[in-house]
Amino acid sequence: MKPFRLAAGAALSLLLMHAHAHADHGQFYQTKTPYAPQQDSASYQPAPAGYTAVYTELLARHGSRGLSSFKTDLALYNLWQLAQQQDALTPLGRQLGADLEAMMKANALLGYGVDGISKPGYGNETLQGVREHTGLAQRLHARLPALFRDAQAQQRRIVVLSSGKDRAVDSAAYFSGALAAAQPGLAALIDTGTDRTTLYFHKLNARQDGQVPPATLAYQRWDSSDELAARKAAIYAQPQLHAAALTTLGALFQPAFIAALDQGRIRAVNHGTRSYTSADGKFTNRLSGDGDTTIASATGAALALYELYAAAADLEAELQAERRVDFRQYIAPAQARVYAETEDAVAFYEKGPGIAENGDVTWRMADKLLADFFAEADAIDSGKRAHAAKLRFAHAEIVIPLASALGLAGMSEQLPRAATYSYANSRWRGAQVAPMAANIAWDLYQNRAGRTLVRMLYNERETAFKPACDGARIAAHSFYYDYRQLKRCYQP
Repeated sequence: MKPFRLAAGAALSLLLMHAHAHADHGQFYQTKTPYAPQQDSASYQPAPAGYTAVYTELLARHGSRGLSSFKTDLALYNLWQLAQQQDALTPLGRQLGADLEAMMKANALLGYGVDGISKPGYGNETLQGVREHTGLAQRLHARLPALFRDAQAQQRRIVVLSSGKDRAVDSAAYFSGALAAAQPGLAALIDTGTDRTTLYFHKLNARQDGQVPPATLAYQRWDSSDELAARKAAIYAQPQLHAAALTTLGALFQPAFIAALDQGRIRAVNHGTRSYTSADGKFTNRLSGDGDTTIASATGAALALYELYAAAADLEAELQAERRVDFRQYIAPAQARVYAETEDAVAFYEKGPGIAENGDVTWRMADKLLADFFAEADAIDSGKRAHAAKLRFAHAEIVIPLASALGLAGMSEQLPRAATYSYANSRWRGAQVAPMAANIAWDLYQNRAGRTLVRMLYNERETAFKPACDGARIAAHSFYYDYRQLKRCYQP
């Protein structure tokens, strides 16, 4: 794969714009949080004497992306136009229209001129997403240089799999390209493929996948259940959310307009057609709204704006390409925290640890992925070294259940049905569990006697396995675990 490049005329400086405006990850972007490694590798515990790295495996979420479809942004723009027609905008509100237009254009042209993206538009990786996976690959290579030197010398394969969805495929390609750039001899050793069974398990269906595993069917029943719908409705009806929405909208619209919206007398739908053309005039994307997204309340409008606020953190270079756009001016930190807590609550019940009385319905489907991690490690433990690495690229809906299945502290604790998730009663945070490019890595080490150790990194931070497996640590407070004891702990 060639290194990515920008379209003709685009400033190279865009590639160098890391998140200056968004470097503070305390901005409450929830699972849209831009990726940053959580520990300096220089502070990692060294491998015990006599042990060398022999294998690594990874699950990573795709990198930062744009909006998934032409929905929320168009509906909000149509609401803004209605307010403009009624002379119901504040001075700040009048600025919003141009920024919404910039958001739609950035997403419509997203990926144009970037190698590896064949179809520009909504849902693609951003330049920030490219950097996230390029950097992750570079740091992996720097962390385990001897492993990759041995892999080349011994012609061991590097297996790269994705869910098959464009942004996951692209993340895999950028990651692989960065590995090959760091060590060109690795390029011929990389085998790519698709594995929906372990990397898209929440969306398996009979038409596309044949027989659907019972765990997936159970999850899909939960995802469409009346209980989950009622839980979401209760979360969205919380008074603190409504109060935050009124505060946010009060800075943008006149009181009478907000009241009419909140009372259902005003609504906006993602109807309409718009066209956007690249700066070089060679690419035009014409888009039509499908009418499926409606904003019909103050809460709905505020959450729609919050969605764009969070997305803007991942679209920094694209949004700055033609004019300075900063969605943070529209949502104060106090309100952003409320919106993030709301969306975290929904995610907690939808795909996170969830309700204790419901058991493992939200993460049982991750069992095959966890079993694959162990199967790869088993091969290494038994002396089979055909693979030097297995690198998997998927989605937040895969990372989150795996964290629960692993029983990781702060990422897997459930709540009783009688409680409602909040930041006060749960440590679970989407920004920590599944930011953009979130990743879980197992590095395996062996000594000459053939003993295998494993260390886990979560978002590049040394992380303990579930507390019940502390007995597998080679020493108190060590992040290195005896592999066979660890396996017995998870698979008694």
